[in-house]
Amino acid sequence: MYSPSPTAESSTKLNNFIVNGQLPQRIFTRREVIPLRSEVLWRIERGAVRTLTWSEDGTFITLGYWGPGDIIGYPLSKIKPYQIESLTSVEVSVVPPQLWHQDIDALLSHIQQAEELLSIVHRKPISQRLWQFLVWLSEKFGREVEDGKLLALNVTHQEIAEVLNTTRVTITRLLQQFEEEGQILRNKRRMILRLPNKVITK
Repeated sequence: MYSPSPTAESSTKLNNFIVNGQLPQRIFTRREVIPLRSEVLWRIERGAVRTLTWSEDGTFITLGYWGPGDIIGYPLSKIKPYQIESLTSVEVSVVPPQLWHQDIDALLSHIQQAEELLSIVHRKPISQRLWQFLVWLSEKFGREVEDGKLLALNVTHQEIAEVLNTTRVTITRLLQQFEEEGQILRNKRRMILRLPNKVITK
């Protein structure tokens, strides 16, 4: 299993990040791991990523989903191991420490989103937990269409299960139930959430 370790960088190198007033950008392909740097944050310009860790038995634990405008990076976490995985093609900019003060809003948003996801993960029953997670994803990565809100991010049943601390089989069963009840529609491999919806209590 890949286990990245951040590398410290000298102040001289950090100062060299800024070239002609611009921060360098990098592009990562889908499922590529974004390098960790102990003194650098990344600003997502395009695409989506997830941050994750894993337990001693190899079980993945998703820490968050992040998109354009979000700030991510090892300095924001004390969790080890820690990994940033591209869920789509992703473009990021380097944000060195001397510029962190310019991104207070993004850093506050990072904290707020992490707390929102944490509150969702602890909701009961599991059907309510799943529905609230889908709504949360649609608010972050969705767009309005004629039938509701299209979840533009393709998240697998296994990945959802890892976020919500349940099994892939349970997620598949509940998604089928949501579809039968008309709360979600299928658009090829993507979902359309029909909002507003009734609260599920089953």
